[in-house]
Amino acid sequence: MSDSLCPCRRGSSSTLTLAQCCGPYLDGAPAPNPEAVMRSRYTAYALGNIDYLHDTLAPEARHDFDRKSVSHWSKSSQWHGMEIISTEGGLPGDAEGFVDFTADFSTEGQRQTHRERSRFRFDAPTGRWLFVEAANRKPNPVTKEKRPGRNDPCHCGSGLKYKKCCAQSDAA
Repeated sequence: MSDSLCPCRRGSSSTLTLAQCCGPYLDGAPAPNPEAVMRSRYTAYALGNIDYLHDTLAPEARHDFDRKSVSHWSKSSQWHGMEIISTEGGLPGDAEGFVDFTADFSTEGQRQTHRERSRFRFDAPTGRWLFVEAANRKPNPVTKEKRPGRNDPCHCGSGLKYKKCCAQSDAA
């Protein structure tokens, strides 16, 4: 296992190496919570470990897994790091958990940030957390009494700041 900085920690102030962070999970140890699965899945993309990406999918999510296209995307992208925005659930005894994160990468010279809220479920027979789906839930609708601030997330669920998304149409 490598002494280099773990790919999921690039761009952060963390100094955790691959061996201290995601490496054990990529080598077969069960991840203790959804955040660890999310970080290790990002690392698997960065390292081209397509088998791990497949194996950490819930069986019901594997029907549209395209190994060839995932492998191509993994190898043709440069991986800059990820940030965990928030987690919900995923504690011992929980059946499911959510991880809201951003993943930074470049493809064809274009730097991109992907934001997602992922849903995981605990598979009791195997003792492993599995990725189920992107669970981008829209927040509660905005009412006249409670308008978002300019820099708040947009109420439409786009992932953009309110000022860059629906502020003009809401003002009309």
